[in-house]
Amino acid sequence: MTVEQDKLVTENLGLVHACARRYVGRGIDYDDLYQSGCEGLVKAAAGFDSSRNIRFSTYAVPAILGEIRRLFRDGGSVRVSRSIRDLGLKIRRAESEMRADLGRDPTVCELADKLGTDAESIAEAIDASRPVISLTSERDGEEFEEEIPVEKFDDAIIDIIALRQIISKLEKTDRELIQLRYFGGKTQSAAAKLLGMTQVQVSRRERKIIKQLREQLTK
Repeated sequence: MTVEQDKLVTENLGLVHACARRYVGRGIDYDDLYQSGCEGLVKAAAGFDSSRNIRFSTYAVPAILGEIRRLFRDGGSVRVSRSIRDLGLKIRRAESEMRADLGRDPTVCELADKLGTDAESIAEAIDASRPVISLTSERDGEEFEEEIPVEKFDDAIIDIIALRQIISKLEKTDRELIQLRYFGGKTQSAAAKLLGMTQVQVSRRERKIIKQLREQLTK
């Protein structure tokens, strides 16, 4: 690997952890999930072309998930919990209703609002319903690497995983602020009391953090 490829792998191991956690409890040890995900990350780093003007996470997440899914190929389909299956059924019904009303496919966030849950749970249920993807195929008795089908993955899923990785690297207070405001549904005043800050301080800090997150996501 080149120095640049090695740097991409080292700086994005958090993506592997985020992807591997999606499959915990489905019959395969976390270490094995993580190892396979790392193989996908290495492949992505080796094949990434920065001149294509896309984020590395957009290119890498499908490769990481593809390698993890290969673990389940010999044992059949990925085992999905009942709660995720039930949510998947609700999503399909909601999609049909909202498609008729909107005249287009609803976004992950719109589905989350409709079903009263968070976008990450919606993304996980949608992703769990997808067929297992193999990165190889056989032609004339020889095995070939397939092109990674980036377009088949919901961009929202990739963004959620990338965002979680970036948030995990924030300072403790900043991370808590974002969790309270955007995952805990707290107002700025309520968050300020819990963090020992004023509402004005929370407002200023929040704007700075959001700007930082946007810059990281658009690199």
